[in-house]
Amino acid sequence: MIRTIEWRNGAVVMIDQRLLPTQEVYRVCRDYREVARGIKSMVIRGAPAIGVAAAMGIALGMLRSRGNPKQSFNRICKTFEATRPTAVNLFWAIERMRRAFDQVAERNLSEIRQALVAEALAIRLEDIEANRALGKHGAALIPRDAQVMTHCNAGALATAGYGTALGVVRAAHEAGKNISVIAGETRPVLQGARLTAWELKKDRIPVTLITDGMTGHVMSRESIACVVVGADRIAANGDVANKIGTYNLAVLAKRHGIPFYVAAPLSTIDSKCRTGNEIPIESRDSAEVTQIGDRQVAPGGIRVLNPAFDVTPHSLITAIITDRGIIRRPYTTSIRKLVAGRSREPRQKRASER
Repeated sequence: MIRTIEWRNGAVVMIDQRLLPTQEVYRVCRDYREVARGIKSMVIRGAPAIGVAAAMGIALGMLRSRGNPKQSFNRICKTFEATRPTAVNLFWAIERMRRAFDQVAERNLSEIRQALVAEALAIRLEDIEANRALGKHGAALIPRDAQVMTHCNAGALATAGYGTALGVVRAAHEAGKNISVIAGETRPVLQGARLTAWELKKDRIPVTLITDGMTGHVMSRESIACVVVGADRIAANGDVANKIGTYNLAVLAKRHGIPFYVAAPLSTIDSKCRTGNEIPIESRDSAEVTQIGDRQVAPGGIRVLNPAFDVTPHSLITAIITDRGIIRRPYTTSIRKLVAGRSREPRQKRASER
């Protein structure tokens, strides 16, 4: 399994995804601000992985903190809150760490640090286990001989390990199904070309790379069993924010009668967000569009739009695959029931917590 992010000897170690597929470089972060910069600059990316990185970064910050623990903790959390606005797993993980801190806030600093490291490690372990559970649920939806289309990277690199959309593909492959993948390049940062294709090649799962503009043509000419994508935030009504281009893909899948599945852990659902209209959409540097690497590919001085995400309406989504099962229409009711069931479950009975 690809080791996206780990805790090693009091440091956070992340594979630098900006350099893939040509270089495999691991960054060792010994200061929480390095972790925050890693999230913001996309050394690490993907909603679940960002959440794990934030949790580990908070624990790392407290290991090095001096002065009032409460003030230090709040300052560190604010640093991570300011990194990337769309991925709800970031804020979910920060809230988890807040609850862990509150439980031990009156203890000595050594115990506080120990508790926060333990919580961060638990979040990482839970993510891997959730992805494996999600993969098994999703694999049941994939035919035995299937060509699956995906977008961006929702694999091990986007999580603590195994993956969400690619977790479904991996689970189907492990179940003995004859699976192949068509991966869109995913402009402007090319996560599909650089990361998804790299992961699948490592796993020896057949992959075909296409440009984003080829999607409709390929759907009309190839036998596509389904589309499976990840998510950065799922609203209470089932609207989904994911990498820019996902909405286009969903519209085309609907036009061609192809099932469109979203795969994400329950932590990606934002019950406080009623619809996709309320999801904040991150805008990134225009250079990501006007340049490929260091090469300028557009004239200077022009207006550039670079939203990192778009919102796919729930009406275009066939089902949402989670670690707790498959969510189907009506999404508002199904999501409410699933989230309520999770919140009622005693924490000490969740096997993956520790």
